Amino acid sequence: MFIVMIILLLLSLLFLLIIFTKMTVTLDLNHIGDNDQFKIKFRAWFGLLRYTINIPLVKIDKDEPKLIVKQEQKMGSEKADNKVKEIEDKVTPEDALNGLSDIKEITQHIVGMHKIIRKFLRKIRIKKLEWHSQFGIGDAAHTGLLTGAAWAIKGGVIGLLSQYMKLQTTSVVTITPEFNQFCSRTKLQCIFQFRIGQAILAGIQFIKYWKGGRPKLKTKPFSFFSN
Repeated sequence: MFIVMIILLLLSLLFLLIIFTKMTVTLDLNHIGDNDQFKIKFRAWFGLLRYTINIPLVKIDKDEPKLIVKQEQKMGSEKADNKVKEIEDKVTPEDALNGLSDIKEITQHIVGMHKIIRKFLRKIRIKKLEWHSQFGIGDAAHTGLLTGAAWAIKGGVIGLLSQYMKLQTTSVVTITPEFNQFCSRTKLQCIFQFRIGQAILAGIQFIKYWKGGRPKLKTKPFSFFSN
């Protein structure tokens, strides 16, 4: 009996230790021309536990792009008078009502998920944020316009991070335009911390939310959300 109590006590202490352990995550992105490197480093217990993930960035083949934004299906050969294939669907009043009901159902689930995610993000503390960029397209006027757009994008991203997370450091952001040459370089490093118990609690809430509130959709275009 005494040994069992000791084991239970040790397990309880181990569980509490894991719950209150701070996890430090480092995101390290380096982009120089066609060379990309992205690392995610996890560290806990003052560096006694470490784990690193190297993620190769996906590149898009310029000669054969895989992402299709818009596609048209035509009938006939290229030399003949091509006709665009049209598909006509009949929409009944019942279908329209079901579609509105599905949109409402999806919106409610997105709002519920957003609350869980936002609550967890507020527990994350950003310890370091550095974002340096250098680029040029060979034309001074166009490079100047892109520089202004880049400042707006970086300002918006940092604003979102400070809104959803606790930014406990002064972000270091630079943009260096190259007006007379073509170049593309980016270095991003972000270090943030959270307690493992907070992540476990958010995961349990997320699983409980989807298990008890799976969307019940009626129309075919939205049916993939149910799975």
